[in-house]
Amino acid sequence: MTPLSRSFAIQLRVIGALIMREIITRFGRHNIGFLWLILEPMLFTLGVTTLWTLIKATHGSSLPITAFAVTGYSSILLWRNCTNRVVKAVEVNLSLMYHRNVRVLDVLAARLILEIAGATMSMMVLTIIFSALGWMELPNDVLIAGIGWFLLAWFSVALSFVVGAASERGEFVERVWHIFTYLLFPLSGAAFLVDWMPKVAQEYLLWLPMVHATEMIRHGYFGNTVRTYEDPVFLILCNAVLTLIGLAMLRETGRRVEPE
Repeated sequence: MTPLSRSFAIQLRVIGALIMREIITRFGRHNIGFLWLILEPMLFTLGVTTLWTLIKATHGSSLPITAFAVTGYSSILLWRNCTNRVVKAVEVNLSLMYHRNVRVLDVLAARLILEIAGATMSMMVLTIIFSALGWMELPNDVLIAGIGWFLLAWFSVALSFVVGAASERGEFVERVWHIFTYLLFPLSGAAFLVDWMPKVAQEYLLWLPMVHATEMIRHGYFGNTVRTYEDPVFLILCNAVLTLIGLAMLRETGRRVEPE
């Protein structure tokens, strides 16, 4: 085994151990335990879908409200939960930094893997259940929807690196970021299609990477029945730049960490 492969294997074991620790810390060993990881985002999305259906809310088109809500709110939960979970993640795990194999990146990676897994399973289970009940159709193009979800997950990880590293520099990011996510919510594409917006608004909305991912997911679900404006190349470039910035910030954060 080469030194590189040995180091990679060690880091995988470290992340795996951190994931198990995170599951026990967050969900405990009682009741349904780690299944809350899937049920929490499911219940949120299900609640929104039920509310929209009961009040017969309109979203400006003939698209099925259930599929529209599942694709929109599952998408926003992915990037929002990821970024919220990494705020001050290093500070509350400083005692782990005594172990030489544990790095700042490992702590964030463990939390992000859990959030992405939970959101992904939630969306898949809801899609299967609602399709079986006849409330929505299965995705028109699973490949496009899957690529859109993957790119959104990548964006969530890259943005979380930046937010997580920035939050360790002081309380300002911790105080402001949660508010910022609420402000981004109505602009994220969860409750609308870009095609419904005025031309002037479309130009500004398409500067937000998560809008492109949501549009791509809905393209995969609804096919040619909707007009979407996703640009995968733009989204990939944004993800790559955010990833590089985030990794650089995490490296600098790791140098300043002093274990308790």
